[in-house]
Amino acid sequence: MVRRGPFLPPQADVSARPPVAPLITDEVNAFAGALPEAGALIGLDLGTKTIGVAISDAGRRIATPLSLIKRKRFGVDVESIFEAAGGDEVAGIVLGLPRNMDGTEGPRAQATRAFARNLAGVRAVPILLWDERLSTVAVERMLIEADRSRARRAELVDKAAAAYILQGALDATRS
Repeated sequence: MVRRGPFLPPQADVSARPPVAPLITDEVNAFAGALPEAGALIGLDLGTKTIGVAISDAGRRIATPLSLIKRKRFGVDVESIFEAAGGDEVAGIVLGLPRNMDGTEGPRAQATRAFARNLAGVRAVPILLWDERLSTVAVERMLIEADRSRARRAELVDKAAAAYILQGALDATRS
């Protein structure tokens, strides 16, 4: 028997309601409000050939570079992302949105938005689209200052950029 509250009319069929779509937003406050109390967040730096993956601690204080996934097909990519991140304990996703320097969105940003929509169909967690302008440049500079070789920088830059993106979002959700 379905128990009806004061806001459900007697004829309402609760089982007929469409599932609630996960939140996809570029608003930090809306994203933070949709998250559960605790749980790790995944940070993604989506490239055409690779996906950099980072993860936060459950308290959402520190982002850590996790892995670099070579892109194949969407289903395989998503499976690899969640496998790397430890499966079902993910509370939300921060996806780097590559805007142009003037703030407009080009084809890569549109592809990222499409990836977010498809990802929302697979995993019902809030998704934050985080402006990633200059994140790769900042990470590249940090790696140069750390005296990493060119080959080692190429290996590290995407997952480090994912951590940089995720850390920016973590800091913004706390302020």
